[in-house]
Amino acid sequence: MVQAKRRLTFRDVLTDGRIALMLPLGFSSGLPFLLVFSTLSTWLREAGISLTLIGLMSWVGLAYSFKFLWAPIVDRYDVPVLARLLGRRRGWMALAQLGVIAGLIGMAVTGPLVSMPLTIVSAVLIAFFSATQDVAIDGWRIDAAPTERQGMMAASLQLGYRLALLCAGAGALYIAELVNWPSAYLAMAALMIVGLVGTLLAPRIDEFQARKNVPFAQAIVEPLADLFQRKGMMLVPILALVACYRLPDFMAGIMANPLYIDLGFSKADIANISKLYGVWIGIVGAFSGGFALTRLGLWWTLLIGASLAAGSNVMFSWLAADNATLTGLTLTISIDNFAQGFAGAALIAYMSGLTSPGFAATQYALLSSLYALPGKLIGGASGAVVDAYGYPLLFTGTAALGIPLAILCLIVRRDTLETVRKKEEAEASASAPVVAGSRA
Repeated sequence: MVQAKRRLTFRDVLTDGRIALMLPLGFSSGLPFLLVFSTLSTWLREAGISLTLIGLMSWVGLAYSFKFLWAPIVDRYDVPVLARLLGRRRGWMALAQLGVIAGLIGMAVTGPLVSMPLTIVSAVLIAFFSATQDVAIDGWRIDAAPTERQGMMAASLQLGYRLALLCAGAGALYIAELVNWPSAYLAMAALMIVGLVGTLLAPRIDEFQARKNVPFAQAIVEPLADLFQRKGMMLVPILALVACYRLPDFMAGIMANPLYIDLGFSKADIANISKLYGVWIGIVGAFSGGFALTRLGLWWTLLIGASLAAGSNVMFSWLAADNATLTGLTLTISIDNFAQGFAGAALIAYMSGLTSPGFAATQYALLSSLYALPGKLIGGASGAVVDAYGYPLLFTGTAALGIPLAILCLIVRRDTLETVRKKEEAEASASAPVVAGSRA
């Protein structure tokens, strides 16, 4: 007989070493991102590279959108030597981190003034191994902890990720200003050791065995077939919820900075309130979402996150309606960043709960690509909406998206509760003592 599961306490969360390990792993995950985007763009422009080529360089970021294409390899195959020493998940994490370090060193040694083609190759290498690292870390995270702890795991990861963005953004610029650009990228390569240490400290999670000689095509089809077999037609509203959950954030986020400029705020005001203060409010929101998951459950946290994230966009309409003061800006960013952090933790936990052992990395890579794609595509039209109708209508419209999101949450409610119940029963059965005389 399966005993009732003890309710998690805040102390349980604080003393969970797996949650603490997500901090260095999140740092390692976030560090390469800006180094192939805005930080690299600054270096290229300072070196006199054309804006056209700088724009084309942003395509290296497509590795993050198409990581699901090679995620089945991370799920089903071992890294030679490293897998025997560290296990499959940690083996891929270590390989990816070493690949990022190699790319950053290559960038520092070459650079646009030495060889632009080698700089491009180094950027592609960094982006590819960074995306691969994300796949491996997500797979380890999902395998390492039950669904009710995924919110706090995600919050800890986001904290590390945001700290890394500060290092790769402001930190790299400071080093480049005081020393030079190669030193900045070498310093970032050294900081990647933080993630490598986290990988070595992480417990080995190998709860399933790879099937040998599995064709690659089958490794792609099986994770999709598994989702359809488990969810049936309910997969349609589930995928719709995943695809649309962060849509209000993506659409509004593109126009937030132009709104601040048009309202007369200085770049210093935007940097101090939005980029520094706002980051910490977002972290508070992420941990609040993770803690809510342990106390309220997955479905309620998902519903609250959808309502908060969409509803917070009303604040931008309020700011545009003659409330353009520093106090108004601070209040708007506080509410919006808290809501986005809360919703982000809820969505990560939900997507993690949808995966199956053995397919976690592939299925999560597919779901995470799905949730980002619609926002990037539809968000491109947000500027045209502002030109035609103004800021208030755009942000009010994005806030109204909370209504269909709440409806989708209600539709998937029974499936969400059933999924959590089955996982809890499986975890309780796995942890139950073996009866004498039975076979393991």
